[in-house]
This record gives sequence, C-alpha cells and structure tokens, in this order.
Amino acid sequence: MAVLHHRDGSIAPLPMRGGVAPSRVFLPPGPWAGLLEFMLRRFPYVAPEVLRARLERGEIVDGAGVPQAADAPYIPGRWLWYYREVPDEEPLPFELPILYRDERLLVVDKPHFMASTPGGRYLRETALSRLRAALDMPQLSPLHRLDRDTAGVMLFCADPASRGRYQTLFQSRLVLKEYEAIAPLRAGLELPCVRRSRIQRIPERFDMREVPGEPNSETRIELVERHGALGRYRLRPASGRKHQLRVHMSALGIPICNDPCYPAPRAHPPYDDYSRPLLLLARAIEFVDPYSARTRRYETRRRLDLSGPGSAA
Repeated sequence: MAVLHHRDGSIAPLPMRGGVAPSRVFLPPGPWAGLLEFMLRRFPYVAPEVLRARLERGEIVDGAGVPQAADAPYIPGRWLWYYREVPDEEPLPFELPILYRDERLLVVDKPHFMASTPGGRYLRETALSRLRAALDMPQLSPLHRLDRDTAGVMLFCADPASRGRYQTLFQSRLVLKEYEAIAPLRAGLELPCVRRSRIQRIPERFDMREVPGEPNSETRIELVERHGALGRYRLRPASGRKHQLRVHMSALGIPICNDPCYPAPRAHPPYDDYSRPLLLLARAIEFVDPYSARTRRYETRRRLDLSGPGSAA
C-alpha cells in the first residue's frame, strides 16, 4: 500500500479510497468539552446524526489511525483524518485521454464538465481522482487547474520530488498557455488587443469582476476566424487569475458562448446540459523542461466548432 504524504510532509493514516485521498481537520484551542460538540460547530452543514454515526462507525481517526469516539473529550492541537463524502455524485459520461506520460509528468485532455480536483459537490468524478484510481498513482498532483467548465490540456506531476521545479515554471510565468474560444463578433472592436485589468472575487459569490486599481491580469486576444455572427478567438493569458479569460472577453462585449456566469450569472439547472458546454478550450501549453532543457509543447485533440453555440467535441 502506497504511503500518502500531505502537502506539508505529514503522512496520512488512511489509504486512498477510489482515487480520493483522505481529508483532515485541525483541532484548535477552544471551549468545546467533547469532540462531537466541536465537529458539529466545525461542519454546520452536515446533519448532526450523520456526524455522530460516522464517529460511532470509527470513520474519523487521529494521526496514528486510532478511531475517535462520539463521546471522546476534546483534545486540541491534533489533526483528525476522514473521508469526505458527496451523496449522489453522478458519473460523468466523458473520457479523460492521456496525451503524454513519463516518470515525472502526466498530460491529459480534460473534458468539459469535469472538475480538476475534488471540491464542493464533486469528489470522484474529477480529473485528479479518476487518474489516481485508474493509474494507481496516489501521489499524483496537479501543476495547475482548469475550471470545471473549461476543456483541454492539463498537466499533473507524477513524482513528488519533481513537483517543485515544475511548479516554479508556473509561478515565474515561464509556461506559455494558449486558449481558444467561440464568442460573438463585435463591430468596432480592434483586434488583436491586450486586456489588462484588476480582477477580484465578488463577495459571497463564485464569480469575479473587474475593479479599479493596479492590473493583476493580462490577456492577448486575437480573432482567427469568422462564421456568421460568431468568431473563433485565440487567447494568450500572461497571468492566471480565476475566470480571467471569461471576465476579459465579457468586458470587451464578446462573452464566450454558453458562459453561465458572464456577463451576468444565470440560474443553474439541477443537472448539467451536456449539449451546451462553455466554448472555451485550453488549446496548448509550452515550456522548457527544467530537467532536459528541451522545449515541451502539448496540444489538445478536442475542437470547438463555429457551427453553433452548442458545438464542441
């Protein structure tokens, strides 16, 4: 059984399960008399009977792997480990093709509607969990992320000892990223252009917005093809803010087709409409490998069609 290391170097007392690594929670100093009292405060959105049942079944353990009882006293300064649960997670009907693999890197062609990593209501049906389970690679970790709505090239590190050097490339902006989007044409918009702005998250919301202040984002935007009222755009971000490309395209009056958040968020249906993906694709990624000093370039095999707002393959 492979040993799982947390990002801070600690060893997880629980093995990976279905490609999903265990989660952990820290017990800080506080007024709680018992462990269950703390857990109820720490996880207010989980029903009390569910938390009690998990403790009684021994599903929450300490750093040595010892199950914790529901009536256990509260002892601060420790980490507890557990498996996060997502009820009724639907399988995604999409493949996750591998574009390249060696002892250090794994490159995949992520589909639309698949989250990069576990979070929220997505746990097993994520790129990371699927790959860890399918390839038996518990130490696999993402080098960057793509929005769940965005498809295309995504890089993972297969060797924890190599991750730092590859991560430095992204932090130093030495990785060239090229995206493709289908969006409306706009008369009078001079392209190519470079959009620079300050982007920040809207409080209490998931989406982002441009605000006054020093720019923290930059995107070069080119029109490469026309078809009726739509255009195919090439996007080259020089920074990596959340939703940056979507925010910039919307701010220019050419929001990406099928975007549920920009220019204004729409109500989310209780299910995904797979026939209308966000028409945004991570087309290619390029960098100089820190180990071989050779230029690496990986390109998606997916395509966006200009034939209509629901066209992607």
